[in-house]
Amino acid sequence: MTEAAASELDERVLGRRWTVRLDAAGRGSAAVRVSCSRPACAEQRLPSAAAGRAAAIAHLKAHLRAAPAPRPGAYCACKLEGCHTHLPDTGRHTRAEPWRCGGPVVLAVISDREGRWWQAMECCSRCAAATPGAKTAATSQPLSPQTTGRPAPTATGTGAGVGTSGPQFSDHQAVAGTAVPAPRSVPARRRPPQAKIAQRVIPHDLRPVALRDELIELGDLFRAYQQRTEPDLALLADLQERKARAFSTWADVTCDGALRLEARRAEQAAAAARLQHQQRTGNITGGVRDNDGPAVTRLLTVAPQWEHARSVLAYVADHSPLPGPEARLLVLMLTLRTAHTGTGNLVGQDLTALGLTDPQDLVEQLTGCGWLTLPGTAGDLLASRPENPTPITVPSLAPKEDQAGPFTFGKKMRPKLSGWAQKVVSDKKLRKAKATAATRLLALTLATQSDASGRLGPGGQGIALSALAAWVPVGSGELQHLVDQLTQADWLTDASLTDTHLTGQLTEHVLPLTCPLRREALQPSE
Repeated sequence: MTEAAASELDERVLGRRWTVRLDAAGRGSAAVRVSCSRPACAEQRLPSAAAGRAAAIAHLKAHLRAAPAPRPGAYCACKLEGCHTHLPDTGRHTRAEPWRCGGPVVLAVISDREGRWWQAMECCSRCAAATPGAKTAATSQPLSPQTTGRPAPTATGTGAGVGTSGPQFSDHQAVAGTAVPAPRSVPARRRPPQAKIAQRVIPHDLRPVALRDELIELGDLFRAYQQRTEPDLALLADLQERKARAFSTWADVTCDGALRLEARRAEQAAAAARLQHQQRTGNITGGVRDNDGPAVTRLLTVAPQWEHARSVLAYVADHSPLPGPEARLLVLMLTLRTAHTGTGNLVGQDLTALGLTDPQDLVEQLTGCGWLTLPGTAGDLLASRPENPTPITVPSLAPKEDQAGPFTFGKKMRPKLSGWAQKVVSDKKLRKAKATAATRLLALTLATQSDASGRLGPGGQGIALSALAAWVPVGSGELQHLVDQLTQADWLTDASLTDTHLTGQLTEHVLPLTCPLRREALQPSE
């Protein structure tokens, strides 16, 4: 130890330090012993390392509670041990500038990573901060001239200055009449906040700028909505619609399919929120409830489901392998069973409930042209029961490796649409009236071509016969017979068939099965 260091230690008291250790009690035993460097503390023996570690920590905490506060004039206890901060400025430990202790004296606690020892010591706050894993248990109060018996040092120089009120620690003696400057704090670097929406980071270089601004604003609006105490479904629907448009544009810019899926989910969420709002307010036009009608609980509840149902009918109208309404109805029901993967299960009752004249012959025609594939014969399919269904395959609906299927809905939507169609064609009123397959196909079509109150056509203006013929392939003379059957079955009222349009009103019994048209819906082109 140098003479300067010795003289400094003579003037100042050395900081306190004590260590609690955890060691094995002996070989071949799980017992441990806890020892403390304080002479008055007796050794403890514990049956396991976990118990010993808990006892050691409790012992150290008891010392910390009983120990007096850190002494402002104490010298760093760690310096005599040659700690990293106090190593000499020579050899491989050369530092850019000498280490300078500073700040108030603290009582710091450190431990090793393996949990074998714990040490408490008095040192300056700068040394405590520089010691890995050190935690401050207590801090000293600054010294005052009354407690030291010496006048407080003042800063010298041309400008007016105020001396430090507490002791200043340093490895070197301070020049008389000058104060050691306090350590300079280095502000922590913080990354600029990232703009997010739906847990997605919005790139700072996203272009166009208007799209990025819209996404940032939407993210802020959604977070603000989550802080609301009361829901506002109309506002939420508007936000979801904006999100759907923004994510769709984002997907076009980046060619990211996940963003497009997110846009579709936002569309569905907007429709659901809008529907809930209309149900609460009782003001639904083109949805579940009309201004002058009763509330209706539909089997398909939201607009996207209704659009998917219409898309299947339109697809079958363009891709039916056989002519005639009976073949069209059978192809429609099989398409709904296999729409997602091209495969599905079928039983004989599913075919006999459609009112087909000769279901076995139709199935044989579909397998003969290659549209349908069966593991057995058509007779085996008609004889199959629910406990042993027949697997069927429609090759044209099976998704290709590099191409998407003909439908955009997912695997959870398919059974909903199939169940809805099965519910329509097997309705008890149609069964009681022994409706033909052509009549059931017309009933299914009209369920998708009415407004919210059940009036046929967009806005209740009727359905153009040219469009109706694309969905139900029958002549005008036979169409009148089908309309009469639906009227007798209490499916349709006030029906009127002209040379150009079919008008009428679906009965209240049918409304839960309908898929209302939007007000802006257009007739299919001729």
